[in-house]
Amino acid sequence: MWIETLRVAWQGVRTNKLRSFLTMLGIIIGVMAVIMSFAVGVGAKVMITKQVESLGSNIITVMPGQSSVGGVNHGFGSASTMTYADVQRIAQDDPDVAAVSGLISYSGQVVYGANNTTTAIEGTDASYPSIRNITMAEGRFFLDQEVKQSATVAVLGSSTAQLLFTGTGVDPVGQTIEINQIPFTVIGVAAPQGSNGFQNLDDSVAIPITTEMNLFTGSDRVQLINASAVSADKMNEAQQEIESTLRVDHQLPPGTSDDFMIQNQATILSALSNITTILTILLGSISAISLLVGGIGIMNIMLVSVTERTREIGIRKAIGAKSSAILGQFLMESLALSLGGAITGLILGAGGTDAVAHFLKLGNLVSGTAVVVAVLFSIAVGVIFGVYPARKAARLRPVEALRYE
Repeated sequence: MWIETLRVAWQGVRTNKLRSFLTMLGIIIGVMAVIMSFAVGVGAKVMITKQVESLGSNIITVMPGQSSVGGVNHGFGSASTMTYADVQRIAQDDPDVAAVSGLISYSGQVVYGANNTTTAIEGTDASYPSIRNITMAEGRFFLDQEVKQSATVAVLGSSTAQLLFTGTGVDPVGQTIEINQIPFTVIGVAAPQGSNGFQNLDDSVAIPITTEMNLFTGSDRVQLINASAVSADKMNEAQQEIESTLRVDHQLPPGTSDDFMIQNQATILSALSNITTILTILLGSISAISLLVGGIGIMNIMLVSVTERTREIGIRKAIGAKSSAILGQFLMESLALSLGGAITGLILGAGGTDAVAHFLKLGNLVSGTAVVVAVLFSIAVGVIFGVYPARKAARLRPVEALRYE
């Protein structure tokens, strides 16, 4: 019986090929949209994770706290509470911290010959490359001894090196540049790092932090402390050790708030992951609306089909067809339209997703969850929106159906 019902339903779909295709189009577009929306979310999460991880491994960032002047709170980062002595104390006392470095950054003019540029002058120390995964294209980074001696040496970012030395025909390493009219010897050029979303990491000049404090800022205050834990499992322990060390250094009594803020890489990744997940669900939900529109199209066409085949239904009932058989036939037709649209949309959506992944050089972005949700939702749409036309067909009285013209 069910085989016969399937055969008759398939014949009904094939009778009007163009109309069946146009009916399925809403489901096809809906499934494609759901698949690709989830793929966009997965791709965004992968790209964000890669970008954050490219900045270094197991990173912990310490920023100054918030200051308040005249009752106006200036937010985190506005207080000047951290010093280079804090950096040295963390390196000495915290066993779960693999490396730590301070950072001072300000904008300054760099000159070589007739070329000049205004860029970020970053004072840091010898541990910075290992924390931030910086590799050298040429030369080397400065050493601990050079930091202690406040040496006038500099490491150029790749963009800064291009701006200063393009067209000169000389190798940057070993040349003398001027930073705010003070001569520095270039000892290295960093490999390209790209952007972190807020700034071009290659547009900078790194110098020893002690040199920057002595020659430019005249203060031992640092704007940022970067540290790395000995392993991912020790991230929380390292963060607690840093917090304890800074509270002791800053002489903060128990119960008072920190005058600094600590973030670790895992927390940042978790927060960004939650944001992309919410956006993915939102995009998928919006895309699912087109599946509902496709379901309405299926119901509309099935109602037209019931009207067109009223006499056929009457004849079948007159020769003994049960209402359940008529109901099953029209439900099968509705399900065939929705399932056919789902499969076609799945193929097209997967193909589009693969093309995007190949272009962005990412791995497989097709979400198994998205595939299951899209197919099940399409089947549900076919059944739900096919019930009313099928019930209408099944309830037709044979005499009235045979009289229908």
